[in-house]
Amino acid sequence: MTSKDGNITVDTAYEAVDPKDFPAMMDVERYGNRSTAFDKIISATHDHFWDPLDTKYIDFSLPFDMENEYLIEPSQNMELKTAVADKLDEKQKIQLVNMNVHWSLSSILHGEQGALALSASLCHILKDPGAQEYAANQTREEARHVTGFTNYIKARWGKPVQVGPALGDLLTELVLSPLVWKKLVGMQMLVEGLAMGAFATFYKFSRDPLMVKVMQLTMTDEAFHHKFGKIWADRTIPKLSESEHNQIEDWAWEVFQVLLYNLGSPEQKKWMYERIGLDWQWVQSAFMEAMTDSNIREDMQESTNIFRVLIKTLLKAGIITERTSGNYAAFIDMKELYGEGDRMVGDDIAEEGIKFLRKLNGNNGAYMSLDSMTAAE
Repeated sequence: MTSKDGNITVDTAYEAVDPKDFPAMMDVERYGNRSTAFDKIISATHDHFWDPLDTKYIDFSLPFDMENEYLIEPSQNMELKTAVADKLDEKQKIQLVNMNVHWSLSSILHGEQGALALSASLCHILKDPGAQEYAANQTREEARHVTGFTNYIKARWGKPVQVGPALGDLLTELVLSPLVWKKLVGMQMLVEGLAMGAFATFYKFSRDPLMVKVMQLTMTDEAFHHKFGKIWADRTIPKLSESEHNQIEDWAWEVFQVLLYNLGSPEQKKWMYERIGLDWQWVQSAFMEAMTDSNIREDMQESTNIFRVLIKTLLKAGIITERTSGNYAAFIDMKELYGEGDRMVGDDIAEEGIKFLRKLNGNNGAYMSLDSMTAAE
């Protein structure tokens, strides 16, 4: 189960080798030992092909009045729910909201770069040819996301802002980790779960049609990336020893806390407040006064809330058990969340996007819905 290098492998589909052990990839027996677990999501890649450099899919020249228009509904901005709002006029509020979007989309871009590097690293260590082919497909898809978000940010701001310490440290840990379980739980569940919530939020509340299109096209890919992690969970979590499960469960809770309390904290965005004449430490105190546990709990009632999506992802994967459910219950009704279906927020948006892409790409064959991509193979 747990190897000397710390990897936890209970299903041969996720067996890994040392990244320096390329001779293992040339083992003649390996080529024929291919799992069928990933065949559906590999084949479905043709259903959601898009090219961010081709204007028939998306046109990044579409204009937007950045000075006078909110990129997203101002109700979605955390600062404007605090005493910060009292310090700003309308123009400054627009500037603040749009700078926050710049920050968020830059973070998403850095996350996509992390997902690209992590997927590529899986190609070096996953022994199963099917798992390896899927990882190669995801690498290609993450690369087009990097291009897509780079082009959007270039069109609206010129270039992205630096990654924040909280996200940057997590992405670095995941990409460089030799542990397959940490890569899959960390990227395919935690980061992808976070991203699907963010994409759905921007899709729902953005006032920029170009941003809406970027989000939907990206979600047509990301819905499948989440499925890869779900297949791992379905095949792995029920077979873990108690100590192995506790190790994964406790690490997931630690990462959740880091993201919840640091991902959007004012300390991570000092440059933003300087531009509108606010001291970041004062903004921090305003946040602490307004963002109580009860307020966080209220925000998590929104289906697209990124942390609600994140908790549901871990819960439905079997990673959250009674041991730690009380930790998350401080923010959300766990029984209610558990009673929800397995469909994730964004699946409906992704399905509509896939139908658009199939028509655009001239694919008139049988369509396989996201719900049919189960691990029951």
